[in-house]
Amino acid sequence: MFRKLALWLVAVLWAQGASAQDATALARLVDGSLTDARRGAVAVDLVLDQGVPWRVFTLDAPWRVVVDFKELATEGVALEALDQSDAVTGLRLGAYRPGWSRLVIGLDAPMAVAEASLSIAPETAQATLSMRLSPTDAVTFAAGAGLPADPDWGVPKAVVAPPPRDADDRLVIVLDPGHGGIDPGAQRGGFDEADLMLTLARDLREVLRRTGRYRVVLTREEDVFVSLEGRVAIAQDAGADLFLSLHADAIAEGIARGATAYTLSDEASDAASAAMAERHERDELLTGLDLTGTDDRITRVLMALARLDNTPRSAALASHLIGGIKNAGGEVHKRPERQAAFSVLKAPGIPSVLLEVGFLSTDHDLRNLQDAAWRAGMAAGIRDGIDAWALEDAALEELRRR
Repeated sequence: MFRKLALWLVAVLWAQGASAQDATALARLVDGSLTDARRGAVAVDLVLDQGVPWRVFTLDAPWRVVVDFKELATEGVALEALDQSDAVTGLRLGAYRPGWSRLVIGLDAPMAVAEASLSIAPETAQATLSMRLSPTDAVTFAAGAGLPADPDWGVPKAVVAPPPRDADDRLVIVLDPGHGGIDPGAQRGGFDEADLMLTLARDLREVLRRTGRYRVVLTREEDVFVSLEGRVAIAQDAGADLFLSLHADAIAEGIARGATAYTLSDEASDAASAAMAERHERDELLTGLDLTGTDDRITRVLMALARLDNTPRSAALASHLIGGIKNAGGEVHKRPERQAAFSVLKAPGIPSVLLEVGFLSTDHDLRNLQDAAWRAGMAAGIRDGIDAWALEDAALEELRRR
């Protein structure tokens, strides 16, 4: 019932917003609060400078309330100041898909959306979204949780329209700048992993294009969220010959530096790799996705068979990338080739590597990532690694056919 209500609210607000204000600029969150109310309830009040289409729903494991808005300008929004409730474990707000923003409210116990309404003040055109969250039990919460039954919203897929495959022999490379939008990735000193990786991906794209041997597609061209499944779908839609996901993680303790290349494995090569994969997957979940039922037993078997040939090709790509970075004078981690269960590497038939180019938690690496000259050197090393892999892979193709 509430899923139907969520979609109905969008339709109602389209009519209200059109009559209240013909807005051309992005709406902005100007005020708001999440406060504890009587009998364990939470009152949510969000004030926007204009009305926008919106919807609200809940997701389970972990408990979350999700509010989607027609795109909001989120710069300067202090989420910490909004959260005044002991029942709220955290807030995330950011771009979710082109033209839309998402607010995710983490809960420390299951709560139902008992009330949800939006009102627009005629004199100011400001809109106030008011919700009341009431305690419920875990079974009831789980029964009502889930993405609304709207095929355009289930999982954001091809947010980039890839150009048609050309008739020449250029390899198609899909570069995947990690994170984005509502998921900034690692953060330190005012820098976000998502922004740094998008900059590096753009630099690398130009270096690869200048060779004349590659056509390059990015999974995202701006600071917008793309799901792990969406990134894989973009690679498949583009007919990718290889997939390279770019990241720069941060560790809580100790010092780590240099590049590391990860390939897919159900069992991580070490505890640090397992923890890193879990952290990436957890970030995906917290952005508001419901991954329930995305992979059944038959699908897993078929995909495993498809990856039998792909696994050594991915391992070879990882090895050549590390070699190229070394030869270009770049730093690599003391154990630069590892395996972990990264979902973004699961495209069957496409050699895939997740490349951690450095660590935001290390001053040296953070400075490098901001340095255009260092990025140029890293891009050249990655290009050389891809060149070497492409030559070897082409030579082995006849053997694979046999």
